[in-house]
Amino acid sequence: MKKIFEAVKRYLWNIVRAKDQLLNAYLAGDPRETLSSRMGKAVKRGDCRPCYWVCRALSLIDHRHCERSIDPTVGDLDVWK
Repeated sequence: MKKIFEAVKRYLWNIVRAKDQLLNAYLAGDPRETLSSRMGKAVKRGDCRPCYWVCRALSLIDHRHCERSIDPTVGDLDVWK
């Protein structure tokens, strides 16, 4: 039973992540990157004030969410940074 629960959990997480990446692609980002990673990078660069506030709000739910979500191996396919 535990294996089934873990499989369903992984399946649902994969769907959530895929939708996140799809939304990022719709917003002219790298289709391999999540929005949290993209916003975290923008906050580090200091060039996206709305990203700062979204990441701050997400941190109330998941401490340092955007910062921990940054993936340095993706983002080179962004149309708009």
